[in-house]
Amino acid sequence: MPAPSSFDYAIIRVVPRVEREEFINAGVVLFCTTQRFLGALVELDEARLRALSPDVDVEAVRGHLESFRRICEGGKDSGPIGRLPQKERWHWLVAPRSTIIQTGPVHSGLCKGPSPEPKQALEHLLDTVVRVKRPA
Repeated sequence: MPAPSSFDYAIIRVVPRVEREEFINAGVVLFCTTQRFLGALVELDEARLRALSPDVDVEAVRGHLESFRRICEGGKDSGPIGRLPQKERWHWLVAPRSTIIQTGPVHSGLCKGPSPEPKQALEHLLDTVVRVKRPA
C-alpha cells in the first residue's frame, strides 16, 4: 500500500457583504506537494447565497469562483497568476483578502486508503464542508 501523502487545503467562501462578515462555503482548494497536485472544486448553492444576499450578482460570483479552478490548472490561458509555479499559485490563492471571495484558514490532512489520491481528498472535503445535506 502506498504511503499517505500530506496535503494542505482551504475552504473557499463567498462573502457577499464583507462588512457583515457572513459567508457560505462554496468550494475547496487543495495542494499536495509530494504528488504535485493543485486543484479546486467549487459548488455554489445559489439558493443559500440569495438567502444571505438577495441582490448579489450570482454570475459575477461564479466567474470569480471559476478563476480558482483556472489558476489551479495553470497554463497560458489562466492569466498571469496561473503561469506562476504551482507553490506560488497556492500561496496566492490562500492569501488573506477582504473581497467577496475569500479563503478560510489553511488546514492539513492526509491522502489515505488503497489509492491515496488528492482528487479523492478534494471531493471528500467538498462533500463534507460545502455540500449541505438536505432531508429526503
